[in-house]
Amino acid sequence: MSAEGIQLAKLCSQMAGNKKAHDPIILDLRKVGGPADFFLIVSGDNEPHIKAIAAEIECGVEEEGGRRTYRTSGNSASQWIILDYGDVLVHIMHTARRSFYRLENLWGDAERVRI
Repeated sequence: MSAEGIQLAKLCSQMAGNKKAHDPIILDLRKVGGPADFFLIVSGDNEPHIKAIAAEIECGVEEEGGRRTYRTSGNSASQWIILDYGDVLVHIMHTARRSFYRLENLWGDAERVRI
């Protein structure tokens, strides 16, 4: 496994946990040809919660990991925020939106990484 990518994904998961994000899953997409090496998928309860999780990840990763996002897509009103770190994409989704889109199943061939 890419040591840097997996470390970043785990750091993002830790930061999300600081804000009580639910059901974190890290997927290793390298063997299935995804848009990044790793996905971190977490859930939030409502718009303020989703926004707080995203802010915690961005600040924490910059402070502890020395990295900034290349791009942020979506917003808390859309109930889905994506933080793009290049090799890691962080999906912060409202619980209902996550159940609807089921990214874990869409990328079902990807290996799940132990957090």
